[in-house]
Amino acid sequence: MEIYPMCVQFPATSFLFHRIPSSQTTSFFLPCFRASNFRQETEMSESESPNRMFIMGMGFVGKFFAQDLKNHGWAVSGSCTSLLKKKKLEEMGFDIYLFNANEPELEVLNVLNHHTHLLVSIPPLVGIGDPILQHEELLKSRLMDGNLKWLCYLSSTSVYGNCGGMWVDEDSYPVSPTDEKAKARLAAEEGWLKLGHDLGISTQIFRLGGIYGPGRSAVDTMIKQEPSSEIQRRRASRHYTSRIHFADICQALRASIYKPSLGAIYNVVDDEPAPRIEVFSYSWDLIDKKWPGHIKQPVFRNEAESCSTRSLREGKRVSNVRIKEKLGVRLFHPSYKSGLKSIVDDMDNPFL
Repeated sequence: MEIYPMCVQFPATSFLFHRIPSSQTTSFFLPCFRASNFRQETEMSESESPNRMFIMGMGFVGKFFAQDLKNHGWAVSGSCTSLLKKKKLEEMGFDIYLFNANEPELEVLNVLNHHTHLLVSIPPLVGIGDPILQHEELLKSRLMDGNLKWLCYLSSTSVYGNCGGMWVDEDSYPVSPTDEKAKARLAAEEGWLKLGHDLGISTQIFRLGGIYGPGRSAVDTMIKQEPSSEIQRRRASRHYTSRIHFADICQALRASIYKPSLGAIYNVVDDEPAPRIEVFSYSWDLIDKKWPGHIKQPVFRNEAESCSTRSLREGKRVSNVRIKEKLGVRLFHPSYKSGLKSIVDDMDNPFL
């Protein structure tokens, strides 16, 4: 099966930032297209568009990526887990199907073969595995003679396990997941790669670092002054944690669409792995500088005191060289400092 030729060409390293009114729910960036191709794509109705994306699991990243695609003439559909989310996403102009990983409805499989691209953003379940791949043969029969040309599975850097603070990349460092969730992630990666191989389509795995962005960041956590979750407390004990701003995930996805591969794995992280305590300390500085005196007892202080009573687990430092060399990605936010500052700069006073 041939790789699907895309109707729009753009250099993966060239992007323009456009300020979008905060009242609109959309992404914060738009790629820079050649003018003729841009008009061709945006003037084409979604029903006529040859580019049709289905996002399985339209959550934090998925909805922003979907809006960015829609802004450029793509027809975008997806799935979510609740009627409330479905209604909100439909109000944004997407065709949405309900899909609960715990009780999967197979109706959604019937619409996949009408799409040219598939992004899978549903995490596997411990003891069950990937909820879609549980129906692999049925899925394969639905897609074998369909229109699908590109497939991407969003995984996690947790598949590397605890690497003693070493730098890890996609080739030279072996995956060694230590917990059941990470093991399920790795099994899902292998399953989607096998499916893509059997179908003869472009397939890629994105191993994401900790995802953050507006509404979901250390800044937001500190402003809300909520107690840390168990996962957050575990992360606080790691000397190194890799992160990625959602805008950089979206640009890497777009780059991979225009540079498709057969079975490539990409680490999608920023340049600066850092401990959670350091990130929270920087967030505190940003908040206190813009709105002084509003947070009396920063969350990170308690975590710092807790971590001082035990040794930090080393974790890992994840390399992003491949997305730069193979996909031409130039990060909007090379470190958490840039990403967090952009969040605070665009934030209205949350203390009013």
